[in-house]
Amino acid sequence: MKRVWRFSSDATRVQLLLFQPHLNGFSKPKPIPSFSSALSYRQLKTVSNLFSDIIPLFTVKASSSIKEDLTNNVTILRDELIRESSDSVRVQSILDDNYDLLNRRYPKGYAFFELMSCLDSNPSLALQVFNWRRKRCNAENPMDASEYSKGIITAGRSGNINYAVKLFKEAATKGLKTTGTYNALMSAFSFNDFADSCQTLFCDLKRDPTCDPSIVTYNILISSFGSLMLVDHMEATFCEIRKLDLAMNISTYNNLIAGYITAWMWDDTEKVFQMLKSSPVQPNMKTYLLMLRGYANSGNLEKMEEMYSLVRDHVNENEIPLIRCMICAYCRSSDSDKVKKIELLLKFIPEKEYRPWLNVLMIKLYAKEDLLEKMENAINEAFEHGTSIRTKIIMRCIIATYYRCNAVEKLENFVRRAEISGWSTCRSLYHCKLVMYGSQKPLHELYRVLEEMENVKLACTKKTLWIMHKAYTNRGQSSMVLKTLGLMFKHGYQFPLDAFPS
Repeated sequence: MKRVWRFSSDATRVQLLLFQPHLNGFSKPKPIPSFSSALSYRQLKTVSNLFSDIIPLFTVKASSSIKEDLTNNVTILRDELIRESSDSVRVQSILDDNYDLLNRRYPKGYAFFELMSCLDSNPSLALQVFNWRRKRCNAENPMDASEYSKGIITAGRSGNINYAVKLFKEAATKGLKTTGTYNALMSAFSFNDFADSCQTLFCDLKRDPTCDPSIVTYNILISSFGSLMLVDHMEATFCEIRKLDLAMNISTYNNLIAGYITAWMWDDTEKVFQMLKSSPVQPNMKTYLLMLRGYANSGNLEKMEEMYSLVRDHVNENEIPLIRCMICAYCRSSDSDKVKKIELLLKFIPEKEYRPWLNVLMIKLYAKEDLLEKMENAINEAFEHGTSIRTKIIMRCIIATYYRCNAVEKLENFVRRAEISGWSTCRSLYHCKLVMYGSQKPLHELYRVLEEMENVKLACTKKTLWIMHKAYTNRGQSSMVLKTLGLMFKHGYQFPLDAFPS
């Protein structure tokens, strides 16, 4: 598979901002070095894992009663902030009113970290909270490296890379530059697909005498390379982890699996999964969900169903995209019970999760299986949601089903609604009507079909006239046969072989 590398003007601008000459300990960005070349590393020590899956987890170490009280208060505050998130002035007012909660009532930083963690799904609001804390820090209540790490990652998740760099530099100026702040900025770069900036920062971390890369650092690199399908770099990073004898955690394996799935390298995905199962590290829910997606994308239904059985309840409740992925896998397969299995999965997709492409996929599936009633229900759903089919292949599948099921009235109704709704029109629609009219309808209606074709600007072709000739011949309408032959002659079309029997 061709490797892809993304360089952008944004990434270049970020590098220039980060690596300014006046900052001690930094160098100008260099091209990404090849891990395959011999590298010299100082002995690395394992530092505590500040981050898991890129986002840092800050744990409150307090008694259960204090922690429960803290959680309740922070939850109330979070909900109030979310309700007022569109009004930045109101957000600041709410935070001011809760200054005591966030800075004094609980052990230092606990409430602030808890609130920031609760707002992970709303990074722009979380960044407002962080900025509020940053403006109010003082000598008596200073910010520490963990808070800066949280802010850097939040800025990255909100897409504000320049601000993440600014916070990193500010922490360094205050003597708070740690492996955690390096990891945070690398995470911000990785999250925004700035793999070159991420790699350059990693090189500076290795040269920094005050900090050492941790397993989290290498996990971020693996994630960054994997998301851009830079498999060679990802594998070289993993080899370096083994060379340094760093203790791998579940994120290491998950990031490798995710990288191979992104590159559609199914055998390597399975190898890493088997390696994980034979290691002291145990797979977690994220591992199983990744493997479920991998098996679905690769069409390995047996292992997909086996993996689904392990996480069925979680997937049905929380992983609608994965359910759609499994449906696609069944649609591509030759499984004899695929319609039944797909319909069981569809029950877990709520109406608000409607996707036009999935609706069209179901129309195509039912059409190929000649399930006329279910196909029409899916078509009605598409009309109700304003979904248009513009692909002639799918339209021909629908038409063929009406023909095989000998449903001429339903075909008429479908053609009429398709024309009104702006669906793709093709001659096959009207040719199918001609064929079915020729055997079931009064013959004068054949010309009505020609008029319909003219209305949608579809010219009469040789095939159109041949269909009409056959219909008139079969019904013994010799005068109409001759008229049709005249039209063929007029347009210069070849006559059917049986047009003039001996």
